[in-house]
Amino acid sequence: MTTVTGPLKSLNILDFSTLLPGPYATMLMADMGATVLRVESPTRSDLLKNMPPLHGKNSFAHLSINRNKKSLALDLKNEDAKDIILKLIEEYDILIEQFRPGVMDKLGLGYSELSKINPRLIYCSITGYGQTGLYKDKAGHDINYLALSGLASYSGRKETGPCLSGTQIADLAGGSHHAVMSIQAAVISRAGSGKGQHLDISICDSALTLNSIFGASALASGQDPSYEDQLLNGGSYYDYYPTSDGRYLSLGALEPKFASIFFKAIDKPEWLEQTLQPANQQALKEEIKKVISGNSFQYWLDVFKDLDACVEPVLNIHEAIEHPVFSERKMILEIELKDGMPVQQIAPAVKFSEQRQKFTPARDLGEDSIKVLRSLGYPEQKVTELLNNHIIVDPSIESPAPNLLPE
Repeated sequence: MTTVTGPLKSLNILDFSTLLPGPYATMLMADMGATVLRVESPTRSDLLKNMPPLHGKNSFAHLSINRNKKSLALDLKNEDAKDIILKLIEEYDILIEQFRPGVMDKLGLGYSELSKINPRLIYCSITGYGQTGLYKDKAGHDINYLALSGLASYSGRKETGPCLSGTQIADLAGGSHHAVMSIQAAVISRAGSGKGQHLDISICDSALTLNSIFGASALASGQDPSYEDQLLNGGSYYDYYPTSDGRYLSLGALEPKFASIFFKAIDKPEWLEQTLQPANQQALKEEIKKVISGNSFQYWLDVFKDLDACVEPVLNIHEAIEHPVFSERKMILEIELKDGMPVQQIAPAVKFSEQRQKFTPARDLGEDSIKVLRSLGYPEQKVTELLNNHIIVDPSIESPAPNLLPE
């Protein structure tokens, strides 16, 4: 089914995750050519599928984040389901799961048991707070990890305090990306040792590591950063500025050569000296704000269009995908749904010179169940029994019978 070829084409991954951190991680790997089989509950829907807007029964977010993956709908509480997983582990030697600690062990699918069957198994567990520690069994979301890690304590405004980000920073930069990096590191290690290992990904731990600059400074100085008191968090003229029509410009001209171009462009070259005076930053920002807010968004686009001044417009998503910086890089791909409807999706950011890419949308729940069981050598009678007992689900079969299974 997967028609993407790439550097990870030799990897076979079982994906037990839902929502965002795990599925986004396996999307990245599927985009790079890995074969990913989602193991989904036939009775407990992945909430990502229900996030509007929908196309039929599935959200467009699901169709994108779970693209290029196969789907096996399996009731993991049944002993027959466990037997299926044990057979799959012989072929799929990378596993990602996102349950709370101990859940997979209770199902008989923990690392200690599965690694006995396949010692090469790389078993990646993504949780909010890790497999050990005081919080290991506690629920959490992106906002909680940002709060506990210290990131939220200096990401916001003095007047309003912490601000919500439009994307899930801890889930993605913490959970998803660390999972992909650690899995590929474990694959490299396995190539030499022949052994797999258990990867313990704590999203909260990973969020803590994102305090890369300010965390190092705080630990060395004993002084914690706060809102708008650092060079990059609003404590300098590096910031967003409103235009007269309610749009925004981003100003990142920190270096003198860029700052000089910027201040000349707004006809205030004498302000350049103030950029070197920390005590005057807020006053400088107010002056810049008055100038920028005196003209329209389009006016400033025209002013800075050909200037290399680290000044860019704040775009909405539709404006972004039409902008040359992304259109020339082919950052939007188009896939065709089963009903022939073309849908645009955001393309992978990394370009591999030897990779041929053709993407397919996320599969329906259990769409590959029968094919997977047949590939494992299950006889048709057993497949029908599993369907009738609702241990597996396949959307192509409503009332399964031994002689009606599609080839």
